[in-house]
Formats: sequence, structure tokens, C-alpha cells
Amino acid sequence: MSFPYGLVATDLDGTLLRSDGSVSQRTRDALTAAAAAGAAHIVVTGRAVPWTRHVLDDLGYDGLAVCGQGGQVYDAGAHRLLTSVTLDRQLAGVALAKIEAEVGPLHLAASRDGLDGEVLVGPGYAVAGPLPAVPLTDASDLWAAPLNKIYIQHPTLGDDELAEAARRAAGGFVSVAMAGAGIVELLPLGLSKATGLSLAARRLGLRAADSIAFGDMPNDIPMFGWASRGVAMANAHEELKAVADEVTSSNEEDGIAAVLEGLLA
Repeated sequence: MSFPYGLVATDLDGTLLRSDGSVSQRTRDALTAAAAAGAAHIVVTGRAVPWTRHVLDDLGYDGLAVCGQGGQVYDAGAHRLLTSVTLDRQLAGVALAKIEAEVGPLHLAASRDGLDGEVLVGPGYAVAGPLPAVPLTDASDLWAAPLNKIYIQHPTLGDDELAEAARRAAGGFVSVAMAGAGIVELLPLGLSKATGLSLAARRLGLRAADSIAFGDMPNDIPMFGWASRGVAMANAHEELKAVADEVTSSNEEDGIAAVLEGLLA
């Protein structure tokens, strides 16, 4: 049987990557086999390009990648940013004020636009893992250059509670995404992984109807809505599992490979 999809879209963290940041040989082989059967692989991640480039280089990945929660389309082979959507800083300021009026002071970080855009991290904000960041000591620096997104954390609210409060307070000004533990993001209004994936697919002449997508977090819900089939990892957030067409094994147990091998058999 021929492989039924022309596009395989995979999230990175908690999906393609194991907890140590690696991709198993089994998963690499399954993606290679899918490519040999005619399918394109597009990485679709919440990470902005500067936090994604090294991962793609280590993987030897040279295709298109959708980064920054859908805001950036990146040509990994050419190391070139093809498209980038930035956050309206005035609207973001209004959104932050409205959220803080509801829940109290937030801990903030922000991702600056561009291939080498720095991630600024304010007091109290906890960055997960050894990702490069620059301390934000002067609050005015937050707005000094174009931004892809703002990250928010709260001293007592959990991620789901904070994301819901942010949507309630500021959903008319920004989009809110919950992308992982401690990762709640404010994005340009209407932006999602589906936005960037549709742009990348169009560049390759591919359609949503030809696509299968893999993910693990609520920020993958729009991507599942766009793709013909959505596959959640066993370790996925319950909100994503609720809308998935299928739940596979975890990222540690080669869940992507398990599905692709079945389709290739």
C-alpha cells in the first residue's frame, strides 16, 4: 500500500523529541521511509527560530519548519527566515495590563523577532532547560524592538488557569497559547500553528487533506483542526487528546514511528 499522506507535520518538544532532546533512530528511520514514499516532513514548533535552529541542525533537518507558534516559516537548509509575523506591541501592552488587572503581577519574558532574536527574561520568570536568554532588567526594553511573542507566568496560578484568565481578560487583543509546562504565550491575534503550517504547505504544493499531524499540547489543537488527521502522544495534554483522531504511544516510546510504520506497512 502507498503512504496515504503527502505531509507529516510534527511538533518538537514532547512529540518528536525525547526528554533528553534527541530523536530515536527508529523515529528517524520511519520519517525517512515516509519521505521515500513521497511525504514531506514539516516541523511545527512553538519555539521561535533562534531556539529551534540548533535542534534542526543537530537532526540534519533541511526542510521547512514552522516556528514561533506559527508566526515564522523557516528554511532550515538555507538557514533563512521566509516569513515572520510580529506582535503589535501597543495591543500587547493593553493585553498585559488587562491580564494583570485580573490576576495580579506577572513574571514576563519576550521573544524578539528575527533569525538571531534574543529571548528577554524578566525577574521571577523561570526558563525551562538550558536555552539562551538575556536578563530583562529595564522594563522599557521589553518594547524596544519587534517581538514574536510574550511569555507570562504567575506566582500561584497553574498554566491552564493562567491561560484561561488571559483569554478571558485579553482575548480580544491577543491570542493565548498554552505550549507546555510553564509556557503560556501571548501572540498576534488569530495566529496559531495552523496559520504557519498552511503557509508552509502551500509553498510545497500540499493541502490540509493530505496531512497528518502529531502533537502533545493545547497549542497543537489548531494544527489538528487544519490537518486531515491529528495524532496525540500518550503524554499529551487532555485537551489535545479530546480532539485527536488517534492517541499513540509517548514521545519516549517512539509514538510517531509506531503510527508511520503502520501506515507504511
